[in-house]
Amino acid sequence: MLILGINAYHGDASACSVVDGNLAAAAEEERFTRIKHTAGFPGEALRYVVEASGAGKGDIRILAIARNPWARILSKALYAFRMPSLARNRIGAQSRFAAIGEEAARALGVPSTQIEVRRVEHHKAHMASAFMVSPFDEAAVFSVDGLGDFASAMWGVGRGNRLHPMGAVAFPHSLGIYYTALTQYLGFPKYGDEYKVMGLASYGQPEMLDEFRRIVIARNGGRMNFELDPDYFTHHVGGAEMSWDGGEPTIGRLYSEHLVKRLGKARAASEPIEDRHYAIASSLQRRLEEVVLDRLRTLRKITGMRKLCLAGGVAFNCVVNGKILEQTGFDEVYVQSAAGDAGLAIGAAMYVWHHELGNPRRFIMEHSYWGPEYGDAQIGALLDSARGEIEREGCEIAKIDNEAELYRRTAAAIADGKVVGWFQGRMEWGPRALGNRSILADPRRPEMRDILNAKIKRREMFRPFAPSILEEATGEYFSQSYPSPFMLMAYPVRPEKRAVIPATTHIDGTGRLQTVSGSQNQRYYGLISEFRRQTGVPVLLNTSFNENEPVVCKPEEALNCFIRTKMDVLVLGSYIVTRPSLVG
Repeated sequence: MLILGINAYHGDASACSVVDGNLAAAAEEERFTRIKHTAGFPGEALRYVVEASGAGKGDIRILAIARNPWARILSKALYAFRMPSLARNRIGAQSRFAAIGEEAARALGVPSTQIEVRRVEHHKAHMASAFMVSPFDEAAVFSVDGLGDFASAMWGVGRGNRLHPMGAVAFPHSLGIYYTALTQYLGFPKYGDEYKVMGLASYGQPEMLDEFRRIVIARNGGRMNFELDPDYFTHHVGGAEMSWDGGEPTIGRLYSEHLVKRLGKARAASEPIEDRHYAIASSLQRRLEEVVLDRLRTLRKITGMRKLCLAGGVAFNCVVNGKILEQTGFDEVYVQSAAGDAGLAIGAAMYVWHHELGNPRRFIMEHSYWGPEYGDAQIGALLDSARGEIEREGCEIAKIDNEAELYRRTAAAIADGKVVGWFQGRMEWGPRALGNRSILADPRRPEMRDILNAKIKRREMFRPFAPSILEEATGEYFSQSYPSPFMLMAYPVRPEKRAVIPATTHIDGTGRLQTVSGSQNQRYYGLISEFRRQTGVPVLLNTSFNENEPVVCKPEEALNCFIRTKMDVLVLGSYIVTRPSLVG
């Protein structure tokens, strides 16, 4: 039985296919449109996941979507009465969702009568996206983000194939909006820029924490709810202007003049970052940690669970995640690789398959490789067609049929200080490059951060780079040994190892690590193992294969990025493209 799940008419539009309860394919629309965080309808992604599932058009029956217009209908009606502009936006959005079955049918070339649309409440889909694909038979579940179906958080318990919500935080209170509003204030206005501020926070001290405790009001000890002081925000008054119709999404200003009066002039994107901006970012992050970690301690007590599943956009905050095991009483944590709104596609599909249809669970998401893949035949044809351009760049092409030799040559290039584009297998699901669409470099070289930021990534100099480490060596280099396969945990690097891997150690002494095992990604594991054999260090610097664009999907995009950014080496499947510095 085929179930399709989608996140539509919102940022990070996405689609997945689930066949008899097993995930077959999943991808974000941005990887096909080449527009970051693409909103609108995920037509390209939907067509891909159907094709990758191996199902025929006649098998398409159920379309699950993470939106339920009846959730909190009375609260919605009350705010619509008070805020006519919000009502107009809701009516327009609902008209699109009402016809979503027809749009899916057009995208897939099937009759609309063939598709049954199942609607799943936003946060129930988030909760399902984590618990239903986790290795846990039962767990506490916490979803926290901006807003969806008029709520910003939901918590409860997952048991077997059922979810049991216990409570929720409703509009207008939202930790996601809190973080986004302050991200805008700090001069990062684009959709999805919150991760930049998380990196920025490590450069300051939480000198304004008392003020931020006024912004987010949350009592410690035994309470799950939290509130925003409305004076600091605007979304509850007129409704922020948002665009979800296609292309890159935008969100209007969320912070108020009162916040400006309290914190000082907002930073424009073109202005330099001052000491007070570092302090504000640090205070913002620290308050988020206080509130989330205390809610999790409470959730641990009220559920009695020792295992936790986490979802929603706030679950991308790897600094918070890295403190959960030490500070909340949970023994195990699961956060899947697309914890944000893209993951709603999987959550909606799995919720229908398990919770609504009653099917038992048997699938565990142990890796993130659910996107398109391209074999050596396709890659070879591409390189042949582009040979003239490649040779004009002074590059040479070689095909390495021996796996060990591929690892040896690539690891030697990295150890020699070269920047390597690494394109293998199926594309990752979620925003992190996890060893199939990655740019790799030597973590032992402190100058590598500046080289990558300035010459390859062309991004802010304060942003850190991630270490990919052999899973069995994690405790040797980090204060925690608990696996982090999806790069969603930040752990302190052991003091004696900080000088060994300086390029992947952030200014606060932590690393946002990816643990790598052979069962999850044999080729990437083999490469890191070879780097360890040559250097003694079981770590590679890993950053996403892109340059101010979505992560590359196709081999031609990888080749274009390689040529455009002047990387030293490109490894496409079994092919190696080298620049003159490595020739001979």
